[in-house]
Parts: sequence; C-alpha cells; structure tokens
Amino acid sequence: MNNYNVEKLLEGTKHLKIELTNEQVNQFITYYELLVGWNKVMNLTAITEFNDVMQKHFVDSLAIVKAIELNGKDNLKLIDIGTGAGFPGIPIKIVFPSIEVVLLDSLNKRIQFLDEVIKKLNLDRIKTIHGRAEDFSKEKEYREQFDLCVSRAVANLATLSEYCMPYVKIGGNFIPYKSGRIEEELEGSKKAIHVLGGNIEKEVLFQLPNSDIERAFVVINKKNQTPMKYPRKAGVPTKSPII
Repeated sequence: MNNYNVEKLLEGTKHLKIELTNEQVNQFITYYELLVGWNKVMNLTAITEFNDVMQKHFVDSLAIVKAIELNGKDNLKLIDIGTGAGFPGIPIKIVFPSIEVVLLDSLNKRIQFLDEVIKKLNLDRIKTIHGRAEDFSKEKEYREQFDLCVSRAVANLATLSEYCMPYVKIGGNFIPYKSGRIEEELEGSKKAIHVLGGNIEKEVLFQLPNSDIERAFVVINKKNQTPMKYPRKAGVPTKSPII
C-alpha cells in the first residue's frame, strides 16, 4: 500500500475542500486494487493506471460536492443508477460514511464485484441491487424514496431522467454527471424533466482538478410526483425520449 503515490487523490480532494483520513486513503487504494484485479477477468473500466483512476474515477465521483452539500447529511438516502464499477456511489460512501447508499446495476458480475468491494472496505448502510432501473422504480420500496439520485451512465438527459426521476422523493434531487458543455442536451430535456415532476435548478460547469477535462452537473429538483406510467418499458425511453 505504501508504494502508491496518492498525491493526485489528495490534490483533487483538497481542491474539492475534502480532507481524507488515512483510513479513507487506504480504502481508496484497496478499491483500486480490487478494480484492476477484477478488471483482468471482466470489463469494468478502460482506465486502469493508478493516477488516472484516482482522478478520473474517484475525484470525479466526489466532485458532486460542487453541486450539493453532503456534509452533515446523516439521514440522506442516495441511489446510484447504472453504477457500473461503483462510480460515483462508492467514493461518495467512503468520504461521507453516514449517507445510506443503494447501488443499482443490470449486470450480475458487476454486482458481485461491488459486493466484494463493500465487504473488503467494511462499508455499512450500503447495498447492491441487480436489475434494470425501470423495474425497481415501480416497487414501493424504491419509488420516490430517495433524497438524491445520481448517475454517471452515458445516456441522453431526457432518457436518463425517465429512468432516474421516479426514484426521487418530492423535495429531493436528481444530479446526473455529464461531460463538457451540454446546453443543447439540457434544452432538449426540459419537457421530459417537467413531465417527470422535476425542475432544473442549476447547471454547474467545472474542470476536473489538475486537468483540462470539462464536466457538468445538472441539479434537478423534484417538485411533483412522477406519473405512474413512467418509466416506460425497457428500451422505449432510449428510442423515444419525452420531447
């Protein structure tokens, strides 16, 4: 563990006004080792170099603090839709351990990886769900039960909103992670967000610390209940987004 140079991680988190404990740094290192180990037998990430993972996965996941205050939110319930290798849900959980986290992904092998990470990092109040977003959002246990829904999934905002907004309780927020400048995409998603009960509160544009990578958050506040017909069946939101 001591052979790793964690400067990129510490610089990035300092830029975000996050101070990591030694335990948290070690958790990130263990997470990295598990990621590259499992990545040899299954496709988790194309990014495997230590500093790149620290910056482009871990720091990027934590950059949500630019869009919403997470300190002191002890009873906050967060769901990460299409979490993949656990981004952003697990880095958020490491830094803000009192947040309750649910990780949802449609691929069982990824869920097995996430369960191993949770076990090795001794994380509690975090669970995984294997399934599709459109299925679980119809269930009482999950529909409109979360203060915050996040997603780094690559999908058009109108489509992604249909999958994610049903999980958010009234007064809660959906915050997607987007790349670069998204004015056109944002404009094209306004009707969908309104129909799904949301309101675009703000857009946060920034560069990933110590890089020229442009990122954006869209803070969408849940004002009204999402009509029960949403989300529509698998594939429909992608082929025919609400526009």
